[in-house]
Amino acid sequence: MFMNSTMPRDTARAELEAHYDLAPSLALAKETQAIYDVVKSVIPEPDWAMYAPYIAAINRLKREKDAVILAHNYMTPEIFHGIGDVKGDSLQLAIAATQVEQQTIVQCGVHFMAETSKILNPQKTVLIPDGRAGCSLAASITPADIQKMRDQYPGAKVVSYVNTTAEVKAASDICCTSSNAVEIVNGQPGDTVIMTPDGYLAQNVAAESHKRVVYWEGACIVHEQFTPEELRAFRENEPGVTIIAHPECPPAVIAEADFSGSTAAMINWVKTNKPEKVVMVTECSMSDNVAAELPETNFIRPCNICPHMKRITLENVLWALHSGTEEVTVDEALMEPARAAVEAMIKINQED
Repeated sequence: MFMNSTMPRDTARAELEAHYDLAPSLALAKETQAIYDVVKSVIPEPDWAMYAPYIAAINRLKREKDAVILAHNYMTPEIFHGIGDVKGDSLQLAIAATQVEQQTIVQCGVHFMAETSKILNPQKTVLIPDGRAGCSLAASITPADIQKMRDQYPGAKVVSYVNTTAEVKAASDICCTSSNAVEIVNGQPGDTVIMTPDGYLAQNVAAESHKRVVYWEGACIVHEQFTPEELRAFRENEPGVTIIAHPECPPAVIAEADFSGSTAAMINWVKTNKPEKVVMVTECSMSDNVAAELPETNFIRPCNICPHMKRITLENVLWALHSGTEEVTVDEALMEPARAAVEAMIKINQED
């Protein structure tokens, strides 16, 4: 779906069509064949003829405008593989945001990710193709909620998931991602650590930590939907299937899985172990993106879709680059404390 906060959909589309030939094109499909070869197992050839004009225009325009596209693993394959310059999970994109040379960053992900890029690159322009691409988890907590937990557990450090707003990051001591949460929690002083906002991640971290972990009861709308019964049904219907799950899932789901890890860890596990059949208990597009690279593995898709991630489309990426709209800003008063929390996370990761 096309969206821009300052221009009606039809008007913006008409402007794009006035500047770019966006009609389905077999010629451009052939011209972008090298990209299509990566995704042909998950994107039908007729669809590629529709995507190719947008991909060609975006890849040309980002060079002209000194822009880089950061694409999260939950982007659809035509975005992830077609136009993404830097691809990965929240931690990988946060680190990449500190290293890009281009003056403009286009964040193909949700709003908190774009905020993180801005926090780490205050002098650069950060665009998000659709400003409505939010996050149920990030929306579940406020700085006032963090203060309530600090009051309840005096002296306890606050470890906040990177999947949070700039306001919440600024109110925290350090950020974490699912890939380094256990290490960061264990590294905090004192016996008790406050984790926000994902309650399931916190419970799964607590099972591996020597700390007392208290937590805010937020949840991801994708991962909270999975059930252990669903995973057992996969095993019954697909004998020999391997199940790997993201730690944002409920602990009972993690207990049913063969492996649990961050987005990056799940991908690496599949690439290393190359199971014959696998269920990746996470967002649908991630399975598609990995399947494109591993056609020899049969991906059984449970398919819970993140509606916020799916707001990002080729059309509104092109519009963002063309118009420079949907620029992400962060209140100046939040920049320094939020950046300190994110950089503390990145520093620990880089020291490993």
